[in-house]
Amino acid sequence: MKRFISLLLVAMMLLGLVACSSDKPSGDAPATEGAAETVTLRVWGAQDDQEMLQGMIDAFIAANPDTEWDITLGVVSEADAKTKYLEDPAAAADVFAFANDQIIDLVNAGALYKVTRNADDIKARNSEGSIEGSSVDGQLYGYPLTADNGYFLYYDSSVFTKEDVDSLDTMLAKANEAGKKVFMDVSNGWYIASFFLGNGGTFAIDADGNQVVDFNNENGLAAAEAIKAFTADPAFLTGDDSILVAGMGDTIAAGVSGTWNATAMEEALGENYAAAKLPKYTTAAGEVQMGSFVGYKVLGVNSQTKFPEQAMDLADFLSNEENQKLRFETRQLLPSNTVAAAEPAVAENIAIAALQEQNPYGTSQKEVLGTYWAPAEAFGATLEAKDYSIDLQTLLDDMVEQIQTPAGN
Repeated sequence: MKRFISLLLVAMMLLGLVACSSDKPSGDAPATEGAAETVTLRVWGAQDDQEMLQGMIDAFIAANPDTEWDITLGVVSEADAKTKYLEDPAAAADVFAFANDQIIDLVNAGALYKVTRNADDIKARNSEGSIEGSSVDGQLYGYPLTADNGYFLYYDSSVFTKEDVDSLDTMLAKANEAGKKVFMDVSNGWYIASFFLGNGGTFAIDADGNQVVDFNNENGLAAAEAIKAFTADPAFLTGDDSILVAGMGDTIAAGVSGTWNATAMEEALGENYAAAKLPKYTTAAGEVQMGSFVGYKVLGVNSQTKFPEQAMDLADFLSNEENQKLRFETRQLLPSNTVAAAEPAVAENIAIAALQEQNPYGTSQKEVLGTYWAPAEAFGATLEAKDYSIDLQTLLDDMVEQIQTPAGN
Protein backbone atom coordinates (compact mmCIF):
# COMPACT_ATOMS: atom_id res chain seq x y z
CA MET A 1 0.00 0.00 0.00
CA LYS A 2 2.81 2.41 0.89
CA ARG A 3 4.53 1.51 -2.40
CA PHE A 4 1.33 2.36 -4.30
CA ILE A 5 1.02 5.74 -2.58
CA SER A 6 4.66 6.54 -3.32
CA LEU A 7 4.22 5.69 -6.99
CA LEU A 8 1.08 7.84 -7.11
CA LEU A 9 2.93 10.83 -5.63
CA VAL A 10 5.75 10.46 -8.14
CA ALA A 11 3.23 10.33 -11.00
CA MET A 12 1.51 13.49 -9.76
CA MET A 13 4.85 15.31 -9.55
CA LEU A 14 5.70 14.33 -13.11
CA LEU A 15 2.32 15.55 -14.33
CA GLY A 16 2.96 18.86 -12.56
CA LEU A 17 6.30 19.24 -14.32
CA VAL A 18 4.65 18.56 -17.67
CA ALA A 19 1.97 21.13 -16.92
CA CYS A 20 4.59 23.71 -15.93
CA SER A 21 6.53 23.05 -19.11
CA SER A 22 3.50 24.17 -21.15
CA ASP A 23 3.50 27.60 -19.41
CA LYS A 24 7.19 28.43 -19.54
CA PRO A 25 9.98 27.56 -21.98
CA SER A 26 12.62 25.27 -20.61
CA GLY A 27 16.38 25.79 -20.66
CA ASP A 28 17.65 28.55 -22.93
CA ALA A 29 14.83 28.34 -25.49
CA PRO A 30 13.50 31.79 -26.45
CA ALA A 31 10.00 32.77 -25.35
CA THR A 32 7.48 32.78 -28.18
CA GLU A 33 4.72 34.74 -26.48
CA GLY A 34 4.51 38.29 -25.13
CA ALA A 35 6.42 39.81 -28.05
CA ALA A 36 6.69 43.60 -27.70
CA GLU A 37 3.87 45.47 -29.42
CA THR A 38 4.82 48.17 -31.92
CA VAL A 39 3.70 51.58 -30.68
CA THR A 40 2.10 53.32 -33.64
CA LEU A 41 1.59 57.08 -33.36
CA ARG A 42 0.80 59.89 -35.75
CA VAL A 43 1.77 63.52 -35.27
CA TRP A 44 0.31 66.62 -36.93
CA GLY A 45 2.31 69.80 -37.37
CA ALA A 46 2.49 72.87 -39.61
CA GLN A 47 4.03 72.63 -43.08
CA ASP A 48 6.97 74.83 -42.14
CA ASP A 49 7.72 72.64 -39.11
CA GLN A 50 7.92 69.28 -40.87
CA GLU A 51 11.68 68.94 -41.17
CA MET A 52 12.22 70.22 -37.64
CA LEU A 53 9.57 67.90 -36.20
CA GLN A 54 10.97 64.88 -37.98
CA GLY A 55 14.34 65.53 -36.38
CA MET A 56 12.69 65.76 -32.95
CA ILE A 57 10.78 62.52 -33.52
CA ASP A 58 13.97 60.75 -34.59
CA ALA A 59 15.67 61.98 -31.40
CA PHE A 60 12.75 60.72 -29.29
CA ILE A 61 12.95 57.27 -30.87
CA ALA A 62 16.72 57.17 -30.30
CA ALA A 63 16.22 58.15 -26.65
CA ASN A 64 13.72 55.32 -26.12
CA PRO A 65 15.33 52.26 -27.77
CA ASP A 66 13.52 49.68 -25.65
CA THR A 67 10.23 50.37 -27.47
CA GLU A 68 9.40 49.45 -31.06
CA TRP A 69 8.16 52.73 -32.54
CA ASP A 70 6.24 53.56 -35.71
CA ILE A 71 5.74 57.35 -35.67
CA THR A 72 4.52 59.14 -38.78
CA LEU A 73 4.19 62.85 -39.44
CA GLY A 74 1.39 64.69 -41.25
CA VAL A 75 0.71 68.29 -42.27
CA VAL A 76 -2.08 70.03 -40.36
CA SER A 77 -1.50 73.58 -39.14
CA GLU A 78 -2.26 74.76 -35.62
CA ALA A 79 -5.03 76.95 -37.03
CA ASP A 80 -6.73 74.00 -38.75
CA ALA A 81 -6.26 71.37 -36.04
CA LYS A 82 -9.69 71.61 -34.41
CA THR A 83 -11.55 71.57 -37.72
CA LYS A 84 -9.53 68.62 -39.01
CA TYR A 85 -9.92 66.72 -35.75
CA LEU A 86 -13.70 67.14 -35.65
CA GLU A 87 -14.06 65.87 -39.22
CA ASP A 88 -13.06 62.39 -38.01
CA PRO A 89 -11.71 62.08 -34.45
CA ALA A 90 -10.82 58.40 -34.89
CA ALA A 91 -8.66 59.24 -37.91
CA ALA A 92 -6.99 62.24 -36.25
CA ALA A 93 -3.36 62.25 -35.13
CA ASP A 94 -2.45 60.92 -31.70
CA VAL A 95 -0.46 64.08 -30.97
CA PHE A 96 -1.27 67.40 -32.62
CA ALA A 97 -0.48 71.08 -32.24
CA PHE A 98 -3.26 73.65 -31.96
CA ALA A 99 -3.75 77.32 -31.14
CA ASN A 100 -5.02 77.61 -27.59
CA ASP A 101 -8.18 79.48 -28.57
CA GLN A 102 -9.40 76.05 -29.70
CA ILE A 103 -8.94 74.37 -26.32
CA ILE A 104 -12.42 74.95 -24.91
CA ASP A 105 -14.11 73.61 -28.04
CA LEU A 106 -11.75 70.62 -28.11
CA VAL A 107 -12.37 69.81 -24.44
CA ASN A 108 -16.13 70.18 -24.88
CA ALA A 109 -15.89 67.75 -27.81
CA GLY A 110 -14.04 65.23 -25.62
CA ALA A 111 -11.04 65.45 -27.93
CA LEU A 112 -8.16 65.80 -25.47
CA TYR A 113 -6.63 63.50 -22.90
CA LYS A 114 -6.05 65.14 -19.55
CA VAL A 115 -2.33 65.45 -18.87
CA THR A 116 -1.76 62.75 -16.26
CA ARG A 117 1.98 62.08 -16.69
CA ASN A 118 4.62 64.50 -15.47
CA ALA A 119 2.05 67.29 -15.04
CA ASP A 120 3.81 69.02 -12.13
CA ASP A 121 7.06 69.27 -14.08
CA ILE A 122 5.26 70.64 -17.14
CA LYS A 123 3.65 73.33 -14.98
CA ALA A 124 6.94 74.20 -13.31
CA ARG A 125 8.97 74.63 -16.48
CA ASN A 126 6.49 76.78 -18.46
CA SER A 127 5.18 80.31 -17.97
CA GLU A 128 2.07 80.82 -15.87
CA GLY A 129 0.19 82.28 -18.83
CA SER A 130 0.97 79.31 -21.06
CA ILE A 131 -0.21 76.85 -18.40
CA GLU A 132 -3.44 78.80 -17.92
CA GLY A 133 -3.87 78.87 -21.69
CA SER A 134 -3.42 75.08 -21.83
CA SER A 135 -5.93 74.37 -19.05
CA VAL A 136 -9.70 74.31 -18.67
CA ASP A 137 -11.27 74.65 -15.23
CA GLY A 138 -7.86 74.20 -13.66
CA GLN A 139 -7.15 70.89 -15.43
CA LEU A 140 -4.14 70.74 -17.75
CA TYR A 141 -5.16 69.43 -21.18
CA GLY A 142 -2.11 70.30 -23.24
CA TYR A 143 1.63 70.79 -23.39
CA PRO A 144 2.65 74.45 -23.93
CA LEU A 145 4.78 74.71 -27.04
CA THR A 146 5.30 78.41 -27.78
CA ALA A 147 4.25 81.79 -26.36
CA ASP A 148 4.29 83.61 -29.67
CA ASN A 149 0.76 83.18 -31.01
CA GLY A 150 0.34 86.90 -31.45
CA TYR A 151 1.20 89.56 -34.00
CA PHE A 152 2.83 92.95 -34.44
CA LEU A 153 4.19 95.21 -37.19
CA TYR A 154 7.12 94.55 -39.52
CA TYR A 155 8.40 97.63 -41.34
CA ASP A 156 11.01 98.94 -43.73
CA SER A 157 13.21 101.38 -41.79
CA SER A 158 14.23 103.11 -45.02
CA VAL A 159 10.60 104.29 -45.37
CA PHE A 160 9.45 104.68 -41.75
CA THR A 161 11.11 105.76 -38.53
CA LYS A 162 10.26 104.21 -35.17
CA GLU A 163 8.16 107.32 -34.42
CA ASP A 164 6.28 107.01 -37.74
CA VAL A 165 5.04 103.50 -37.02
CA ASP A 166 3.39 104.60 -33.78
CA SER A 167 0.57 106.14 -35.86
CA LEU A 168 -1.42 104.42 -38.59
CA ASP A 169 -2.34 107.80 -40.07
CA THR A 170 1.32 108.78 -40.36
CA MET A 171 2.21 105.45 -41.91
CA LEU A 172 -0.50 105.72 -44.55
CA ALA A 173 0.50 109.28 -45.41
CA LYS A 174 4.19 108.42 -45.79
CA ALA A 175 3.42 105.21 -47.70
CA ASN A 176 1.34 107.17 -50.20
CA GLU A 177 4.17 109.68 -50.66
CA ALA A 178 6.62 106.85 -51.30
CA GLY A 179 4.29 104.86 -53.55
CA LYS A 180 4.28 101.98 -51.02
CA LYS A 181 1.65 99.85 -49.30
CA VAL A 182 0.71 99.05 -45.70
CA PHE A 183 -0.40 95.42 -45.43
CA MET A 184 -3.00 93.88 -43.11
CA ASP A 185 -5.32 90.92 -43.66
CA VAL A 186 -8.49 92.65 -42.47
CA SER A 187 -10.72 89.80 -43.69
CA ASN A 188 -9.02 87.56 -41.12
CA GLY A 189 -10.86 87.58 -37.80
CA TRP A 190 -7.61 87.27 -35.89
CA TYR A 191 -6.27 90.57 -37.18
CA ILE A 192 -9.45 92.62 -37.52
CA ALA A 193 -10.10 92.12 -33.79
CA SER A 194 -7.19 94.53 -33.14
CA PHE A 195 -9.38 97.54 -33.84
CA PHE A 196 -12.22 96.40 -31.58
CA LEU A 197 -10.01 95.14 -28.75
CA GLY A 198 -8.01 98.36 -28.76
CA ASN A 199 -11.19 100.38 -28.23
CA GLY A 200 -12.50 98.36 -25.30
CA GLY A 201 -14.12 95.41 -27.06
CA THR A 202 -14.42 92.23 -25.00
CA PHE A 203 -14.91 88.49 -25.40
CA ALA A 204 -16.75 86.38 -22.85
CA ILE A 205 -18.51 83.02 -22.56
CA ASP A 206 -21.96 82.97 -20.93
CA ALA A 207 -23.37 80.40 -18.52
CA ASP A 208 -24.62 78.29 -21.42
CA GLY A 209 -21.18 78.17 -23.00
CA ASN A 210 -21.97 80.61 -25.82
CA GLN A 211 -19.79 83.42 -27.16
CA VAL A 212 -20.57 86.98 -26.06
CA VAL A 213 -19.02 90.09 -27.67
CA ASP A 214 -19.81 93.82 -27.53
CA PHE A 215 -18.40 94.92 -30.87
CA ASN A 216 -21.62 96.68 -31.93
CA ASN A 217 -21.69 99.29 -29.15
CA GLU A 218 -20.52 102.91 -29.51
CA ASN A 219 -16.86 101.96 -29.19
CA GLY A 220 -17.29 99.14 -31.68
CA LEU A 221 -18.81 101.55 -34.20
CA ALA A 222 -15.84 103.91 -33.78
CA ALA A 223 -13.50 100.98 -34.42
CA ALA A 224 -15.48 99.99 -37.50
CA GLU A 225 -15.26 103.53 -38.88
CA ALA A 226 -11.47 103.34 -38.47
CA ILE A 227 -11.38 100.00 -40.33
CA LYS A 228 -13.46 101.51 -43.12
CA ALA A 229 -11.09 104.48 -43.42
CA PHE A 230 -8.03 102.19 -43.41
CA THR A 231 -9.34 99.83 -46.08
CA ALA A 232 -10.42 102.78 -48.25
CA ASP A 233 -6.96 104.36 -48.20
CA PRO A 234 -4.92 103.99 -51.43
CA ALA A 235 -1.96 102.67 -49.42
CA PHE A 236 -3.95 99.78 -47.92
CA LEU A 237 -3.14 96.27 -49.15
CA THR A 238 -4.58 92.95 -48.03
CA GLY A 239 -4.14 89.26 -48.75
CA ASP A 240 -2.57 86.21 -47.13
CA ASP A 241 0.99 85.79 -45.87
CA SER A 242 2.30 84.95 -49.33
CA ILE A 243 1.40 88.47 -50.51
CA LEU A 244 3.24 90.02 -47.57
CA VAL A 245 6.34 87.87 -48.02
CA ALA A 246 6.48 88.51 -51.78
CA GLY A 247 6.02 92.27 -51.51
CA MET A 248 7.90 93.30 -48.37
CA GLY A 249 10.82 95.57 -49.20
CA ASP A 250 9.44 96.18 -52.69
CA THR A 251 5.85 97.38 -52.94
CA ILE A 252 5.10 96.84 -49.25
CA ALA A 253 6.73 99.03 -46.61
CA ALA A 254 4.96 97.64 -43.52
CA GLY A 255 2.79 94.66 -42.65
CA VAL A 256 1.06 92.98 -39.73
CA SER A 257 2.14 89.40 -39.06
CA GLY A 258 3.86 87.20 -36.47
CA THR A 259 7.15 85.58 -35.63
CA TRP A 260 6.63 82.73 -38.11
CA ASN A 261 7.49 85.19 -40.90
CA ALA A 262 10.52 86.68 -39.15
CA THR A 263 13.11 84.92 -41.29
CA ALA A 264 11.36 85.85 -44.52
CA MET A 265 10.97 89.48 -43.41
CA GLU A 266 14.62 89.76 -42.43
CA GLU A 267 15.75 88.28 -45.73
CA ALA A 268 13.47 90.66 -47.66
CA LEU A 269 14.48 93.83 -45.80
CA GLY A 270 18.13 93.19 -45.00
CA GLU A 271 19.67 96.11 -43.13
CA ASN A 272 16.27 97.88 -43.19
CA TYR A 273 14.61 95.07 -41.21
CA ALA A 274 12.62 96.44 -38.26
CA ALA A 275 9.58 95.57 -36.16
CA ALA A 276 7.43 97.24 -33.52
CA LYS A 277 4.13 97.00 -31.69
CA LEU A 278 0.98 97.74 -33.70
CA PRO A 279 0.25 101.43 -34.37
CA LYS A 280 -2.44 103.69 -32.95
CA TYR A 281 -5.48 104.62 -35.01
CA THR A 282 -7.65 107.72 -34.82
CA THR A 283 -11.28 108.02 -33.71
CA ALA A 284 -13.44 111.07 -33.00
CA ALA A 285 -12.48 110.63 -29.33
CA GLY A 286 -8.74 110.56 -30.02
CA GLU A 287 -5.98 108.05 -30.72
CA VAL A 288 -6.48 104.38 -29.85
CA GLN A 289 -3.69 101.83 -29.45
CA MET A 290 -4.49 98.77 -31.54
CA GLY A 291 -4.95 95.62 -29.47
CA SER A 292 -4.18 92.05 -30.43
CA PHE A 293 -4.65 88.48 -29.34
CA VAL A 294 -2.19 86.87 -26.96
CA GLY A 295 -2.12 83.16 -27.42
CA TYR A 296 -0.07 80.03 -27.21
CA LYS A 297 0.58 77.03 -29.36
CA VAL A 298 -0.12 73.80 -27.53
CA LEU A 299 0.37 70.08 -28.11
CA GLY A 300 -2.62 67.88 -27.36
CA VAL A 301 -3.06 64.12 -27.08
CA ASN A 302 -6.04 62.63 -28.88
CA SER A 303 -8.43 61.05 -26.38
CA GLN A 304 -8.94 58.18 -28.84
CA THR A 305 -5.27 57.22 -29.09
CA LYS A 306 -4.52 53.53 -28.54
CA PHE A 307 -1.27 54.42 -26.79
CA PRO A 308 -2.05 57.25 -24.35
CA GLU A 309 1.02 56.87 -22.13
CA GLN A 310 3.43 56.78 -25.05
CA ALA A 311 1.61 59.67 -26.76
CA MET A 312 1.94 61.73 -23.59
CA ASP A 313 5.64 60.92 -23.37
CA LEU A 314 6.11 62.00 -26.98
CA ALA A 315 4.18 65.26 -26.44
CA ASP A 316 6.21 65.93 -23.30
CA PHE A 317 9.45 65.40 -25.24
CA LEU A 318 8.43 67.53 -28.23
CA SER A 319 7.61 70.43 -25.90
CA ASN A 320 10.60 70.19 -23.54
CA GLU A 321 13.22 72.90 -22.95
CA GLU A 322 15.69 71.59 -25.51
CA ASN A 323 13.10 71.39 -28.28
CA GLN A 324 11.65 74.80 -27.46
CA LYS A 325 15.15 76.21 -27.85
CA LEU A 326 15.37 74.39 -31.18
CA ARG A 327 12.07 75.93 -32.29
CA PHE A 328 13.45 79.36 -31.51
CA GLU A 329 16.72 78.70 -33.34
CA THR A 330 14.95 77.21 -36.36
CA ARG A 331 11.76 79.26 -36.62
CA GLN A 332 12.26 82.19 -34.20
CA LEU A 333 9.28 80.99 -32.14
CA LEU A 334 9.11 82.44 -28.61
CA PRO A 335 9.44 79.67 -26.01
CA SER A 336 6.84 79.18 -23.27
CA ASN A 337 9.53 77.34 -21.33
CA THR A 338 10.90 79.89 -18.85
CA VAL A 339 14.53 78.77 -19.10
CA ALA A 340 14.50 78.74 -22.89
CA ALA A 341 12.78 82.15 -22.97
CA ALA A 342 15.53 83.64 -20.80
CA GLU A 343 18.25 82.91 -23.37
CA PRO A 344 20.05 86.14 -24.42
CA ALA A 345 19.39 85.43 -28.09
CA VAL A 346 15.64 85.52 -27.41
CA ALA A 347 15.78 89.00 -25.86
CA GLU A 348 17.92 90.28 -28.74
CA ASN A 349 15.55 89.01 -31.43
CA ILE A 350 13.87 91.91 -33.29
CA ALA A 351 10.59 90.12 -33.98
CA ILE A 352 10.22 88.74 -30.47
CA ALA A 353 11.03 92.16 -28.97
CA ALA A 354 8.18 93.62 -31.05
CA LEU A 355 5.82 90.86 -29.92
CA GLN A 356 6.68 91.51 -26.30
CA GLU A 357 6.17 95.24 -26.88
CA GLN A 358 2.67 94.48 -28.19
CA ASN A 359 1.70 91.89 -25.56
CA PRO A 360 0.66 94.44 -22.88
CA TYR A 361 -2.11 95.50 -25.29
CA GLY A 362 -3.12 91.91 -25.95
CA THR A 363 -6.22 89.93 -24.99
CA SER A 364 -6.19 86.22 -24.28
CA GLN A 365 -7.78 84.30 -27.12
CA LYS A 366 -8.71 81.37 -24.89
CA GLU A 367 -12.30 82.60 -24.61
CA VAL A 368 -12.70 83.06 -28.36
CA LEU A 369 -15.03 80.32 -29.58
CA GLY A 370 -15.48 78.96 -33.08
CA THR A 371 -18.60 81.02 -33.76
CA TYR A 372 -16.52 84.21 -33.86
CA TRP A 373 -14.32 83.62 -36.87
CA ALA A 374 -16.58 83.40 -39.92
CA PRO A 375 -18.79 86.43 -39.07
CA ALA A 376 -15.74 88.58 -38.27
CA GLU A 377 -14.06 87.57 -41.50
CA ALA A 378 -17.22 88.32 -43.49
CA PHE A 379 -17.40 91.78 -41.93
CA GLY A 380 -13.78 92.46 -42.85
CA ALA A 381 -14.23 91.15 -46.38
CA THR A 382 -17.15 93.54 -46.89
CA LEU A 383 -15.00 96.54 -45.98
CA GLU A 384 -12.03 95.27 -47.99
CA ALA A 385 -14.36 95.12 -50.99
CA LYS A 386 -15.47 98.71 -50.24
CA ASP A 387 -19.07 97.56 -50.21
CA TYR A 388 -20.92 100.35 -48.44
CA SER A 389 -24.45 99.31 -49.45
CA ILE A 390 -25.25 98.49 -45.80
CA ASP A 391 -24.44 100.94 -43.02
CA LEU A 392 -21.75 100.06 -40.50
CA GLN A 393 -24.08 99.75 -37.50
CA THR A 394 -26.24 97.22 -39.32
CA LEU A 395 -23.16 95.27 -40.40
CA LEU A 396 -21.95 95.24 -36.80
CA ASP A 397 -25.31 94.16 -35.43
CA ASP A 398 -25.48 91.31 -37.94
CA MET A 399 -21.92 90.23 -37.14
CA VAL A 400 -22.51 90.19 -33.38
CA GLU A 401 -25.79 88.29 -33.76
CA GLN A 402 -24.06 85.59 -35.78
CA ILE A 403 -21.12 85.38 -33.37
CA GLN A 404 -23.48 84.95 -30.42
CA THR A 405 -25.64 82.31 -32.12
CA PRO A 406 -24.81 78.92 -30.57
CA ALA A 407 -23.00 76.52 -32.88
CA GLY A 408 -25.39 74.23 -34.76
CA ASN A 409 -28.32 76.69 -34.64
